Amino acid sequence: MTDFDAIDSLIRSVAPEAELPERPVRCALREQAGLSKAQVARALGVSPSTVAAWESDRDPSGEIRTKYAYLLDGLAAKLAPPVPEPAAGVESAPEPGAGPEDVPETESERAPEPVGPPAGLTADDDVETLTVPEPCVLCGAPARQRVAGFPQHLDPDACAGAASPAPTTAESESATPPRSSERPAPRPAQPAPNSARTARPPAKRAFQPRSGPPDVIAQAVRAALAAAQGDVEAATAALVKKAIPDAMALLDATRVGGRYDIVAHPWVPDILRKQTARGADQVWEARPKWTRPELPPGEHDVTALDMNGAYLSALKTHLPIGQLEHSTGFDHDRRRSGVHLITPPHWAHDDVLPNPIGQRDEPGPLWVTEPTLRLLQRLSGPGYGLCDPPEIHESYTSGATENLLEKFRTALVTARERAIAAEDEVTLEYVKAMYSKFVSTMGESNYNRELYRPDWMHLIRSQAFANLWMKALKAHEQGLTVVRAMGTDELHVIGDWRRVFAEGRGVTEVKIKDIYPAGTADEDTMHDEAGE
Repeated sequence: MTDFDAIDSLIRSVAPEAELPERPVRCALREQAGLSKAQVARALGVSPSTVAAWESDRDPSGEIRTKYAYLLDGLAAKLAPPVPEPAAGVESAPEPGAGPEDVPETESERAPEPVGPPAGLTADDDVETLTVPEPCVLCGAPARQRVAGFPQHLDPDACAGAASPAPTTAESESATPPRSSERPAPRPAQPAPNSARTARPPAKRAFQPRSGPPDVIAQAVRAALAAAQGDVEAATAALVKKAIPDAMALLDATRVGGRYDIVAHPWVPDILRKQTARGADQVWEARPKWTRPELPPGEHDVTALDMNGAYLSALKTHLPIGQLEHSTGFDHDRRRSGVHLITPPHWAHDDVLPNPIGQRDEPGPLWVTEPTLRLLQRLSGPGYGLCDPPEIHESYTSGATENLLEKFRTALVTARERAIAAEDEVTLEYVKAMYSKFVSTMGESNYNRELYRPDWMHLIRSQAFANLWMKALKAHEQGLTVVRAMGTDELHVIGDWRRVFAEGRGVTEVKIKDIYPAGTADEDTMHDEAGE
């Protein structure tokens, strides 16, 4: 092959990208066809959050773009208005020169009009049409739809009609017979007094929702162990390697039926963008790195405590739901969350407690997260009075909720607790990798393209730091000497810490990381030792 042959081959391989309709049209086509995001996602091999992003703020590329365009073209053709039928008794002749494909379809050949989601359901509900009827899970009669994986009637009246019991003897005797010259039809046989009757379905409910997401964590662990033929190390390595996509799949599963849709790829301000390829953005997370400047006199045993599941607990924080909006002024709306430019207050307690904004050398305003701001406001309130209120200059915020990731967090906590009880180290390492990598890759990361929320990443990390700071304050108030606070999960104390913190491996418990001596003997002790 010559150089020109290679070039010609390369040119032939290049094809223009498939054209896509406008984003609102994509959403409208899917909804008019009665398809959920989950159904489209399964067909294309992506997550429902990716489909939501394609319908709101970004476009696919490459082969997946071609597949998505093919789907949308097919839906558009399916939803096209039907050709008007000719008047009765009049046959419409084909136009001159028209081929067989131009002849109008007959009524039997025409594709049925799409049926939108029935009353009580939305386009996002997982509704499938069955070619062969299956018994309804509510009434047992044949049903032609499957909702969330279960065959059911979409119309409550259909279930009610199938499940309505025969009239009782008292009801039939009290009813007034119709006046008619015709011989009345024989009365249907009455059921026995103790015979079982089919229960009427709940009123105004077309289907029974599932109690919760499937246990995808246990399923993944079983599959990995089977693939590794029982090799624990190999199964653990395989699970940790796919922890990020599995965490996103778990997030999608736990968000089914959620009140809010996750905006996976919103616009973000420049302060949340990295200044260089390997640099950082402008948000200060208030990471503690503090050591007590002076210990009490004498020798002490210092216990280094490890706070279990710090990031897992921090998933419960006020997260902005939508795109961040800019505002200025000193007011703080606790119904919103985001990042704030503040002038931090002076901290006068560094000898016994770390500064809530961390060890920062440069004075002046800085961008902090919602957890840091709320911690400063709490400490400046009448309950503590440890500092002045922070001064807010401007903010980027959105409406927020503390429970946006709560089902996701609960699923991970439950799996972690079960793994600890069963001494299942495979699941334990897998769960740890899921939540830690989920947090660390939701910013500007090439490892997770499905979620781009650097604001969430900063907020969750800062919440972990704020949680550690409050534990340090609790230890101080209970009479312990706080010696060191490091990162998200390390707290060093002197004293009987077991009367303050519960020991164990649970998320709300702590465990010993190390015990080491510190301090020097006082003069009396040294004199006693010298006299001996």
